[in-house]
Amino acid sequence: MIEVKDLVKRYGETTAVDHLSFTVEPGRITGFLGPNGAGKSTTMRLILGLDRPTSGRALIDGKPYRELPDPLRNVGALLEARAVHPGRTAFNHLLYLAQTQGVPKSRVSEVLDLVGLSAVAKKRTKGFSLGMGQRLGIAAALLGDPRLLILDEPVNGLDPEGIVWIRTLLKQLASEGRTIFVSSHLMNEMAVTADHVVVIGRGRLIADTPMEEFIARHAEQVVLVRSPQAEVLTEALRASGAQVRAQPDGALLVNKVEAATIGELAASKGIVLHELSPQRGSLEEAFMEMTRADVEFHGPAEHPPAMATWDAVPGSAAQSQAAAAQGAPQSGGAS
Repeated sequence: MIEVKDLVKRYGETTAVDHLSFTVEPGRITGFLGPNGAGKSTTMRLILGLDRPTSGRALIDGKPYRELPDPLRNVGALLEARAVHPGRTAFNHLLYLAQTQGVPKSRVSEVLDLVGLSAVAKKRTKGFSLGMGQRLGIAAALLGDPRLLILDEPVNGLDPEGIVWIRTLLKQLASEGRTIFVSSHLMNEMAVTADHVVVIGRGRLIADTPMEEFIARHAEQVVLVRSPQAEVLTEALRASGAQVRAQPDGALLVNKVEAATIGELAASKGIVLHELSPQRGSLEEAFMEMTRADVEFHGPAEHPPAMATWDAVPGSAAQSQAAAAQGAPQSGGAS
């Protein structure tokens, strides 16, 4: 388990982590999200003892990282996959890490096979692609068969097959009761991988909640409706207090009313429906909504993309436009 308690890290006058507190429980995958510059990597470095906090504590199973016995066997981490001597082979890189922590040599071959690098085990890492380097970093994190993993952008550089592989692996490790703490900028992937989410902005905690709850609470929940009588249905829905947004293909996105209510309303007025389907909100929508004020850089507000408003109805006078909008070493012995 990871416990972050009132953690603060300042660099001069800049506060990178601002009184941050959260807990990462075992047996589940906890996603760590935040805009660029939010303090995610700094927080991970503080947890791993690579930086000293200004104040507060970061504990792993009740102890600071530096006090853990056999750290490679307790914690596996990936912070910078390319922090590898380019002249070493993949096998020798892992063998060096194993020897420094008393991990048997046989484990090196096991993790190389696990991450799909057995065929290139004797090749020098300077010729590795980004994805291969990432797999080697993950192998290093898994070397000591740790009960806790801290992974910063583990899918970076992986192809679709590799992304599915790491997702499956993390879910398996979590099901074994291990603690998994992972950051990623790929929202769609995080949404199907993480069970719980910790969101920070400007070093402060924004959310610490189950993934499904975070999406349901902060993403727009809409119903997709298709009808040959779209304008009549729109008027009836608006009269009932619903918000309606027209799509280019003629479909309607309806907000603030449930699908069953829409169906009942249409039936009462003899309106034909061709499709009536609730649309699940996305993690990306929820993330953007919660971190809007904490992003490091904003696009030009002078020329925002145009999009149909909730009041836009195809062919009606109400049509309008709306203005929308991190080397650290790998773990396994880092100290």
